[in-house]
Amino acid sequence: MLSFESDYNNGAHPDVLRYLLETNDEQTPGYGFDRFSECARQKIREACGFPDADIFFLSGGTQTNATVIDGVLQSYEAVISAETGHINVHEATAVEASGHKVIALPSHDGKIAPEELEKFMENFTADENKDHCAQPGMVYITFPTELGTLYSRAELDYIYKVCRRFELPLFVDGARLGYGLMSEECGFDLKWLAAHCDVFYIGGTKVGALCGEAVVFANRKAPKHFFTIVKRHGALMAKGRLIGAQFDALFSDNLYFRISRHAIEMANRLKTIFRNKGYRFVLDSPTNQQFVVLDNTLMERLGNTVLFSRWEPYSDTETVCRFVTSWATRAEDLDALEKCL
Repeated sequence: MLSFESDYNNGAHPDVLRYLLETNDEQTPGYGFDRFSECARQKIREACGFPDADIFFLSGGTQTNATVIDGVLQSYEAVISAETGHINVHEATAVEASGHKVIALPSHDGKIAPEELEKFMENFTADENKDHCAQPGMVYITFPTELGTLYSRAELDYIYKVCRRFELPLFVDGARLGYGLMSEECGFDLKWLAAHCDVFYIGGTKVGALCGEAVVFANRKAPKHFFTIVKRHGALMAKGRLIGAQFDALFSDNLYFRISRHAIEMANRLKTIFRNKGYRFVLDSPTNQQFVVLDNTLMERLGNTVLFSRWEPYSDTETVCRFVTSWATRAEDLDALEKCL
């Protein structure tokens, strides 16, 4: 079966596996206090342009989102998200389980509109009954979004200015960060992003690692006892070297960004294949997730040889289907997909 179902359906990049194997016999302290994790932190700090950034390695994306949000917010505070945001849709109420309401704003191709965020906060602060409400305490966005779209430089700058005006930390979910930054339509780099949010994470699970995410507190210090908060959420690995060593490898020789760029190149070719055969897209995604409208009959036939996600109904006879490329997608996979179509 050909698989375009997700960007975490392969193991890990060969260079990452090679490094794990080469260092396998070395004994190290646990919980991320090993030399590989510290080396990875230094490389990430350099890549971000923040030499004093606090960096933590967590086990996966859902654990990371729930842990950061719960760690930063007070018990009575809520987090603002686009209604399509991962924490609002596909994380099984992990955030709400820690007592924090998700305030969902309208989604515009997966994004929060900066003007609507600003208006919401203006209306909230003017409400005489606001003390009876969950208090907005953070803004959460994904980059790229769940629909593969990107915030522009101007949009992200505007959002961050609103956040600073209302004293709201901005948290960027970077589960697919490399695929966003390496898109031709991205107007900034990692250093600019790090300077325009308060905390973000660099996704490893979907970008070349077996598992793991790197949380970066750049424009603010990590919450007090954040290490303990991570453990409380079950996101701390005793064998922390597993994640640290992978990020050490990913941030050597520009590997993280090179393999992310490969996924974008494969996605662009995938788009061309579908367009040349007359298929429609529900939106123009510049990253590695592509949303194609398929006739239901074709969808069922194609599903016999190709794995992809059935996203949502488009009409009585058509379905929006998601096709995803990754660091591991091969040119021959696309050749085979083209033949299947």
